[in-house]
Formats: sequence, C-alpha cells, structure tokens
Amino acid sequence: MIATISDIRNSDWEDWRWQLANSVTTFEALKDHINITPEEEEAFHKVGERYVFRVTPYYLSLMAKNDPNDPLRLQAIPNMKELDDVFHIDQLPSFHQSDVGSENPLWKEGQTDVSCIIHRYPDRVLFYIASLCATYCRHCSRKIHAGRGSMVADQNLIDKGIAYIAGRPEIRDVLLSGGDPLTTGDNKIEYVLSRLRQLPNVQIIRIGTRTPVTMPQRITSEFCQMIRKYHPIWLNTHFNHPNEVTPEAKLAVERLLDAGVPVGNQSVLLKGVNDTVEVMKELVHKLLMARVRPYYLYHADLVRGAEHFRTSIATGMHIIENLRGHTTGFAVPQYVICTPLGKTPLNPDYLVGSGPGYIVLRNYEWRTWKDPDRLDPT
Repeated sequence: MIATISDIRNSDWEDWRWQLANSVTTFEALKDHINITPEEEEAFHKVGERYVFRVTPYYLSLMAKNDPNDPLRLQAIPNMKELDDVFHIDQLPSFHQSDVGSENPLWKEGQTDVSCIIHRYPDRVLFYIASLCATYCRHCSRKIHAGRGSMVADQNLIDKGIAYIAGRPEIRDVLLSGGDPLTTGDNKIEYVLSRLRQLPNVQIIRIGTRTPVTMPQRITSEFCQMIRKYHPIWLNTHFNHPNEVTPEAKLAVERLLDAGVPVGNQSVLLKGVNDTVEVMKELVHKLLMARVRPYYLYHADLVRGAEHFRTSIATGMHIIENLRGHTTGFAVPQYVICTPLGKTPLNPDYLVGSGPGYIVLRNYEWRTWKDPDRLDPT
C-alpha cells in the first residue's frame, strides 16, 4: 500500500519504476485515495473476477476524489456495466457472433504463427513486446488478456518476431505495442530497436504507448538519449481528456520531441468521457499547445467489457463536423472505426451534388459552391 500522496518523497514520485511497483491493484489501497461509492465497490469485486485492475499513483492523483463520473475515473475504475451484454451477442446473426462484442474482435485478421506478430496490412506489422500496462484502461479492446501473461513476449519469442520481419521484405513499418512496450526497461527496448535497425527492409519504427498519459515519469532523459540512436522513430500516445494534459505529461512530450521523436495522439471516443464537441475541442487545442498532433479518433471497439463506452456513429460525426472549419485544420483527427478487416475512415460528406461538368460542394457553414468538373480540360 502506498503512503498518502502528499507524504511520498519527490525522488520516488519521479521514478517510473517506483510508480510501476506501487501501482494500486487492490480495493483497500484504492479507497485510501479516492472516495469509493457502493456501486464502485461492488463493481471492483465482481468485475475483478474477469478483468484486472491497475492504476499508477500518478494517474490516480489526477482523479476527482468525490466524483464517480470523473472522466479519468470512468477510464480506470471498474464499473458494473463491464459485465453487461449490451448488444445481446447471442441474438446476432451467426456471421457476426465471431467478431462483434467478442473478447478480442480485431485479432483474428492478421494473426500469424508467431504469437507476438499481427500482420494485417501488407507492409506493416504489430509487434507485441510486453503484456503489462502502467494503468489498465476499462475501454481496452485487449482487456481480457491484460496482465494475464497471454501477451508476454520473452527473449525467445521476440527473436522469433524479429526473424518473421526479417524474412518478409515487404514489411517496412513495425509498430511496437503490448500491453505497453514502455513498461519494460531500456535494455529490452534497445535490444528490439537495434535488431530491427539491422534489417534493411525496416524503414520506420513506431511505438504505441500510454505512458506519457498514465506514467509520464517513464520518459526519462536516459530513455530519450537511447532512442535517438535508432531514428526514424515515431510515437503515438493516447490522451482522451483535457485533464490528462498535465505539466508532467507535457514535459514527457517535450523530452521526446527534443530527442527527435514526433508525437501523435490516438483518442478513443468514449461515452461520458469525451463525447461532446466542447471536450474534444479543448483536448485537441491542449494537445497542439503541447506540440502533439491529433492523429486518430477511434470509434470505441465492440468488445466485451467495454460496450458501455460506445457512442453512436452520429455522435462522432457530429464532433468532427463541428471541428472541421471551426478550428485549426491539423487539430482535427481522422475519425475511424476498426473492423476485423482493418480501419475504415468516417468523414462528413462535403460533396453534396453533381451534374454534367460540375460538382456541388459545401463548407463547414453549409454554404454551397458549384465547381467545374471535367476529366479533360481540353
């Protein structure tokens, strides 16, 4: 059990290993730091029989102590809705049952004989190098596997993953994932990076991590000095709410940028967390101020235990509609939905009509314009 946050030595608080080692995993520890409602207590015990719980002291310190609807609490504290079958999976047509609302609906396409490699797209792969996360998100599409060892990549498996990539010259882009790859030490990460950089087919390496959000202490000067040796490296993180863009998070981002690592953000559209224009606009503005590029806005996956976070497509389209033209162009993330076949972009339609030799376009204010449209201007 960790001490009261105010009593923790600063040197401990700033040490990512301390944050990881002292992560809250029990109800007794959790209730010492936030006021738990009876509903949350029931959920902690019942949901905990199926899905693991873990939150860093840092991320816990950002939560409102007395508000069960705090957007950060909703992302991290168990909820009885995780046990609901919102979409009545057993009543769906059989061709949907294997994918919709399943425990891990997006893993089937792209699975390989090497368990740490997902090869869904021709020129890029997901490479799982860790099973642990600093904080387990309640909306995670892989939550049934989180913390249970089913995604552990030991040295032997990592070497098999590298051999898989080496044997397929079409693979030019490798995304390191997990779990969270940055819950492992610098030595293991450098081993993977150095081996990948020896492969002539690998052009870019990406890292997917939420540590800048949930454990920004992980982005140390030593880590950044190491990683800059293996460029080009890109990093995408996962801010979902403006309250997560803290001074500590911005410092982590600054260190990455100073090391030459571009930082993008992939949010998930979550009911009750960020499903309004106002919240999403504040988030993307704060990200730009931190020099983080909003990259994707994911529609929440249809996965057991996270169905209650899913909004309508119309909600997401409404948000994008009210960002485009109303704020900086590169502040607007690409709205996408993931299916077992891959990502599909979801965009408002700005082409509203056509005729012989012309098209009709609209702008963000719904003003229309008829523009010439000829295939051959001669």
